Amino acid sequence: MSKIKGIQKLKHHDSVLEEDLPKYGILVTKQEQLDKEMENVEKWSFDIFKVNELTNCRPLTVVTYNLLQERGLLKTFQIPGKTLVTYLMTLEDHYKKNIKYHNQVHAADVVQSINYLLRAPALENVFTDLEILAAIFGGAIHDVDHPGLNNQFLVATSSELAIMYNDESVLENHSLAVAFKLIQCENCNIFETLTTKQFQTLRKISIDMVLATDMSKHMSLLADLKTMVETKKVAGSGVLLLDNYTDRIQVLKNVIHCADLGNPAKVLSTYRKWTDQIMEEFFTQGDLEREKKMDISPMMDRHNASVEKTQVGFIDYIVHPLWETWADLVYPDAQNILDNLEENRDWYQSQIPNSPPSQELATTAESSEKFQFDLLLDEDKGDVGDENVDAFELQITEDDLVLSDTDSVATLVKGESSNSPFTTNDTPLTIESKLTIPRL
Repeated sequence: MSKIKGIQKLKHHDSVLEEDLPKYGILVTKQEQLDKEMENVEKWSFDIFKVNELTNCRPLTVVTYNLLQERGLLKTFQIPGKTLVTYLMTLEDHYKKNIKYHNQVHAADVVQSINYLLRAPALENVFTDLEILAAIFGGAIHDVDHPGLNNQFLVATSSELAIMYNDESVLENHSLAVAFKLIQCENCNIFETLTTKQFQTLRKISIDMVLATDMSKHMSLLADLKTMVETKKVAGSGVLLLDNYTDRIQVLKNVIHCADLGNPAKVLSTYRKWTDQIMEEFFTQGDLEREKKMDISPMMDRHNASVEKTQVGFIDYIVHPLWETWADLVYPDAQNILDNLEENRDWYQSQIPNSPPSQELATTAESSEKFQFDLLLDEDKGDVGDENVDAFELQITEDDLVLSDTDSVATLVKGESSNSPFTTNDTPLTIESKLTIPRL
């Protein structure tokens, strides 16, 4: 019962030789082309799909090895190159290549995005080498062994993983368990030279960051980030002052959350590729739900989902508030990202077909898009710090955001609530007087 599901027996340690370690850790056949692409690894426009193609589906190994090497972290922590490549290849093999979105390409993209965000001038020299190592490691491992199904499905079907992790951040807890278990494989202990204290610190940071990728934490993370923006302290050079662990880990959790939701802010051609892949993964889950005679989750019915409306709604109510707040925190360092996001939103908006008025009125209820994920809610009653997870839906229409649970419905119309008064942007929306959700 204690065995971690998903661990495979692999032998990459026999194929990696320290004295022959190539530039990017592995042998590639198109070195010059890869060199050209990797020149952009520090840019937001980096083409991870091209790197995946040039590395024979080894983008995670190549990108992570390169970034750790360039930052001097292998030398700082005396991590043997052979051990790092062996671990990264083993980790990459535990990403399921038949999964359309949550695979090794997504993991590599998140690693590269984390590195980019940490390079912001506002964060210059803010984090220690150990914290940066933990952040990049957290990005690399955050979705390992993802089955292409979301937490709600795993819990609803009483899956083995949901039972093992007591329905709490099932996928995130599983990825962490797999990643740290792989360190125990032969020649995979990349942290062997760390002191006990260093390893404990790195493990804590990595766990906190990966758990922050659970979408149930989105509202809470956004609210805390807004608070940080309002109270931020900066040095004369404009660098953020983060003088305690709480503030530092709060920023790191938002770094990985932003990176994980970075696709809509990439160049349009890249964003559209990601959209195709996530929607196909969603539709695959929807097909399985239909087969099991379950209610088909919002956005996952391939027969009536509107991809364009889904993307516009997702940006308007989830992604843009997050990136806008991040841009405020590191102003002006993320303005290019915010510009990309807004241009992409407008493009998807332009792709929504116009319906005749009579048809539009007749199909409003059927055509509205819904997003569903767990929201982390703070209860008014009970001890401070108690948390409750409940499932809510975000239903997107052209002008409205409807947030509902089984007992109540609240509607936001152009920044106002139909059943709960707002006075400022920071006033929470209260439903049934016992659940408080920070307003986006």
